[in-house]
Amino acid sequence: MAKRKRQRERTYGKTAGEDGVVDTKAPSGTSSSASVSAATSFWEGIKSLVLALALFLVLRSFVIQNFVITSGSMERTLLVGDFLMVNRVALGSRIPFTQTLIPGYSEPHRFDVIVFDPPHEENLKLVKRLIGMPNDTVEMKEQVLFINGAKVEEPWVRHEGTGDEVHPWMEWQKDHLAPGVDPAAYRPTRDSWGPLVMPPEHYFMLGDNRDSSLDSRYWGLLERWRLEGRAVFIYFSYNKDSERPFSFVREVRWDRIGSSIR
Repeated sequence: MAKRKRQRERTYGKTAGEDGVVDTKAPSGTSSSASVSAATSFWEGIKSLVLALALFLVLRSFVIQNFVITSGSMERTLLVGDFLMVNRVALGSRIPFTQTLIPGYSEPHRFDVIVFDPPHEENLKLVKRLIGMPNDTVEMKEQVLFINGAKVEEPWVRHEGTGDEVHPWMEWQKDHLAPGVDPAAYRPTRDSWGPLVMPPEHYFMLGDNRDSSLDSRYWGLLERWRLEGRAVFIYFSYNKDSERPFSFVREVRWDRIGSSIR
């Protein structure tokens, strides 16, 4: 009987011991599996972030772009504090850091409001109205614009009445004068200049606020590859000149939000 008792104890102890191991200890692979799962989730998150960033850069470089108005050179059309959405697909997008243009579905149109890289300063973007097309003859006589000999009505133009001025930058115009104009006698001013003949693939840009705009009259003609995109609409606007605290909230121009740009 004692022998059978010891045998039962050995059997019970073995069973209990084995059961104890199974019940009280986690499977050997559980901890490492959790670590692998956490690492996988981390890298999946990184991949998603990288993909989102890449998509953002592609959209910004080739599809759409925002632009903030910081000067009054396009008043009344655009005001300081206007935030613009720019369509980069329409005119074609330039491959970053190159002059290579990916063709768009539209060519620039006369009187488009366009964002571009000016030739006189690097890392600067401007927005102006396209006035002169390739092969056009453009001229201004006492603030009145003429294109190919015809007077142009410009309802968007503003004049501040500051008086005419002469600027040394305008000397470049002598290289593009129409036949019959004597370069030696040519004296361009802000309000009277030309006639100038546009070369192929070059454009003439003017600000709507004619008395307060640094534009093609001064820094010259614009090559086609410098055009960034067509300004489409105003997605936000506030009175940036306001001295009230939190003016971007308290001075919102609700009537301008969503306005198309013409």
